[in-house]
This record gives sequence, structure tokens and C-alpha cells, in this order.
Amino acid sequence: MIVRPAQPTDLGTLLALSHHAGRGGSGLPDSEEQLAHRIRWGQRAFAGQVDRADAAYLFVLEDDEQQVVGVSALTGGVGLREPWYNYRLGLTVNASPGLGIQRHLPTLFLNNEMTGQSEVCSLYLRADQRGENHGRLLSLGRLLFVAEFAHLFGDKLIAELRGTTDDEGCSPFWDSLGRHFFKMDFSHADHLSGLGNKAFIAELMPRQPLYTCLLTEQAQAVIGKAHPSIEPALNILTAEGFAHKGYIDIFDAGPVIEAPVTGIRTVRDSQCLVLAVGTPDERAAVWLIHNRRMENCRITSAPAFRSGNCLVVDRLTAKRLQLQPGDSVRAVPLLNQRRQVAAA
Repeated sequence: MIVRPAQPTDLGTLLALSHHAGRGGSGLPDSEEQLAHRIRWGQRAFAGQVDRADAAYLFVLEDDEQQVVGVSALTGGVGLREPWYNYRLGLTVNASPGLGIQRHLPTLFLNNEMTGQSEVCSLYLRADQRGENHGRLLSLGRLLFVAEFAHLFGDKLIAELRGTTDDEGCSPFWDSLGRHFFKMDFSHADHLSGLGNKAFIAELMPRQPLYTCLLTEQAQAVIGKAHPSIEPALNILTAEGFAHKGYIDIFDAGPVIEAPVTGIRTVRDSQCLVLAVGTPDERAAVWLIHNRRMENCRITSAPAFRSGNCLVVDRLTAKRLQLQPGDSVRAVPLLNQRRQVAAA
């Protein structure tokens, strides 16, 4: 398996993945024209032809038969062209000493505090490929890309995680709050936001703090709760150092998790090594390996071992990376070795 930039020839497969994932499942547009534009724009980003404000890197996961089985993405800086809104969870304390009453009331503040940060997004892996660390490769590969090209990204990485919806795709949070101001269903509002049309949020959403006690019990219960289907992806990012610090999505109340780039395990622990070809044995750890190229980026995971300043891999791994012995790679163990030692 390799992670590489999406190409125009991937359009049909990515469109099929988007349809199979369902609305909101992949983060990809379900329009052939819009998806083709996103792939072309991603090519420009990998070629270094766009500013950070416009950079949107689209990766695919490809097997050895050159079949695309997954997708993931990165954006250079959110909110630098179009407004980027979240709710921040807060607390208002109201008190009446005369009555002996004090109330702690949770509130929601509309804000743009994530403006300029970079986002990991659009993660989807075909169901029959989940396992054997394929999802981990697809998710962490883009973090190793950030490690190599840190100057292209913000100080933080964020991820807006899918919130709770029912079997019909309705959001309890949206139905209790957003619908009153926008007069449209959740899927329509989410679709407009995904297309970059976010001006309507500022135009229609009240700026004053909103008291969560005025929402339905069902809406209050899902604030900051991720959709069960993305729990594996959440666990991977949490192990890397991402955490929820009180920001949520304005549509479905899903958690916005974040991490300083320098504190992300894959970024912090990655090293630049010299590629060598040999025969890693069954005791060799699995490494995440990047060929250190941008436009011709290749990232894979494979058994490997260090020998001095060299990373020894087998010939197939070198071929997947399109590298020769002596070339430079950026690499990091695929699994968090510190956690493994602690668990032992």
C-alpha cells in the first residue's frame, strides 16, 4: 500500500468512494465536476503553485494492483479566504445572593479562533480494507507529510469530527438550534458549508452567547460527541496527541480536536535517514516512511530496522517509494513505541 497525491485518473474511483460513504461519510463532494476541480486544485498544491490559504492536499491510498481504496486530505490554512466558524463551549455564572441562588449555565460562543490553522480532513477507507493498519497509514501518512513540509502549515492541526446524526441523516443539534435561524435541513446547510459558502452563517446566526439549557435534551446530549463510525479515526489521532479543548462544529456539534504541530507524535519523533535495502526479519518494527518528495510524494508502511543512520527496508518497499539505496527518507515507527513500552 502507498499513500500518494490524487490524480485526474482517480476521479471515477473517488466518486464511487464518495457515493459509497454516503453524505458526510468521506468529506468529498458528490458532484463529478466539483470533485474533478478538487483533484486539479490538489495537484497545484502539491506542485507548490498555491498560497497556504488556498492549499488543499488530496491523498489516496493505493494497493499494489494500483487500485485506490481510500482517501484523506490536508488544508494549509482554514478561514484565510472564507470565514471559518466554530462554537466554543463556555460557562456563565449567574447569582442572586438575596435568594441564595447560583446557577452555572453552559454556553456556546460563535467564533473564528481557528482561523489560520491547518486541518486534517476527508478520511475514508473502503470497508473491506479496514485492518492491517491500512487506516493508520492513510491517516498518519499526511502527518508525516506535515513533518517534512512544516513551513506550509499552521502552528496547529485541527480535525472537525463528524457529530451525531440519526439513520435518516438528521442532526438533533441542528434541529434544536440551527434550523430556527436558517430554515433549511441539516444536509443542505452542511452541503453549502462544504462548498465554501459560509457567509450565510455570519449573516443569520446570532452573535450573542447561546445557553445550551434552552436546547432539547437530545441536542444537549450530543454536544462534543463524535459519530460512532469514526471512533477508530478518533483513536488514532488521540494517540498522536490530538485533544478536544472545547470547540465544536456549528452544524452537528461534533468535536473539533487539535494539537500543536510540534507536539504530534509522528511529527516530533520522525527522523531523516538514509534508505538501505536488506532483509528485515519478523522481529522488525513497522515504520511509516516518506520519500521526502512533494509533487511525487510516496508514503508507505513496512517492516524496517535502523542501522546507524540508515533505515533498512526490503526491495519492494524501496520500489513502492520510487527510491534507490542511498536516497533520503523521513521515517517514524508506525505505532507509538512509548505507549507500547508503558503497556508492557
